[in-house]
Amino acid sequence: MESGLSRLDVLARHLSVSEVADDAEFLSQSPTAAKSGDDIVLVSSVRTAIGRAKRGAFKDLGADEMLSPVLKHVCESTGVPKDKIGDIVIGTVLPSGSRGATEVRIAALLAGYPEEVPCTTVNRQCSSGLQAIANVASAIQAGFYEIGIAGGVESMSKNAMGWDGDINQKALEHPKAKGCYLPMGQTSENVAEKYGISRDVQDKFAVLSHQRAAVAIRDGKFKDEIVPVQVTVQDKDGNPVQKIFDTDEGVRADTTLAGLNKLKAAFKEGGSTTAGNASQVSDGAAAALLMKRSTAQRLGLPVLGVFRSFAAVGVDPAVMGIGPAVAIPAAVQQAGLRLQDIDLFEINEAFASQATFCVNHLGLDTEKVNVNGGAIALGHPLGCTGARLTASLLHEMKRRGSRYGVVSMCIGSGMGAAAVYERDV
Repeated sequence: MESGLSRLDVLARHLSVSEVADDAEFLSQSPTAAKSGDDIVLVSSVRTAIGRAKRGAFKDLGADEMLSPVLKHVCESTGVPKDKIGDIVIGTVLPSGSRGATEVRIAALLAGYPEEVPCTTVNRQCSSGLQAIANVASAIQAGFYEIGIAGGVESMSKNAMGWDGDINQKALEHPKAKGCYLPMGQTSENVAEKYGISRDVQDKFAVLSHQRAAVAIRDGKFKDEIVPVQVTVQDKDGNPVQKIFDTDEGVRADTTLAGLNKLKAAFKEGGSTTAGNASQVSDGAAAALLMKRSTAQRLGLPVLGVFRSFAAVGVDPAVMGIGPAVAIPAAVQQAGLRLQDIDLFEINEAFASQATFCVNHLGLDTEKVNVNGGAIALGHPLGCTGARLTASLLHEMKRRGSRYGVVSMCIGSGMGAAAVYERDV
């Protein structure tokens, strides 16, 4: 990992105050300096509420049933005709067998898209939803089509996590490749041990995640980003009941440090990663509508956010959780910005250990990071997460009048991804 940290340090130094002057000349060179008709913009970014896997509101729904409402919403709420969509790209990590692309196709048809509108899936594990957005942005920029939809979906109720395939014995003999087979919880333990992230620090991070999410729900902050979904659940007598699902299920407002301290380590005897300071397995879907600024202007649509940059980087698989600490500087640099220019960060809380490391290493202001809670409280439906974080970020930026925001996450097998968004101000 030493080589990975060396690269990280180089990027961090490159973006430091001493290395980049804060003056008009620097800002004039930035790609964010002026609005352009060629800017790739998001005019809608929404999600479902996040359900608890195996026991929540979505436990009996397939991925197609979760995804369909958000696909329907992004066009119908903006008035964009569904037959004008050039492609639908959806991140998904745990499709059952080969049905992932089929589920997306079914979701689109159920949402009323004509058969002529194509779709595909993308899998970059935990960043799949963000990768889908990057792919659609690139395709629009290249002129492949004018308007596209990107998002993510995951049913962790229907599709189990875990390695399902043969073990490559040569990989086990490779000092780096063998890390790809590590359970994600073990990589969290590796980060905690290597970088001195104590159990107490991790539990405090988790408590804050729940507290912030509970306040956000209480204050209705997620209302604009959540598309209500009608689901059928069983009452206490086993009878089917129809209900509207519109509130994230994993948030526990009564979470305390004392309560979390009582939990046993989940992945290593005497370890520090528990069910309480790790992300929750969850079900959910999210989608965004992308186009060029000139197209949005022609259609009379307000811009929710501008997609400014995207970076995916590799790190040591054994400490995959440090990915955002490398990806964020890369994406920020690509956008012509510095870390201190960023107003808000949405960093996926795969584990409190790795999220704490990334925040501390980059020297981020915790008041700018996951201000409405993160995956420890809200959940982490793998393929959906990148698109979910985008929706949460853009709506919070709108509320605050923020200009720049970052979405980032670590990626199993040793990667990190990040994107920079700008809001018109």
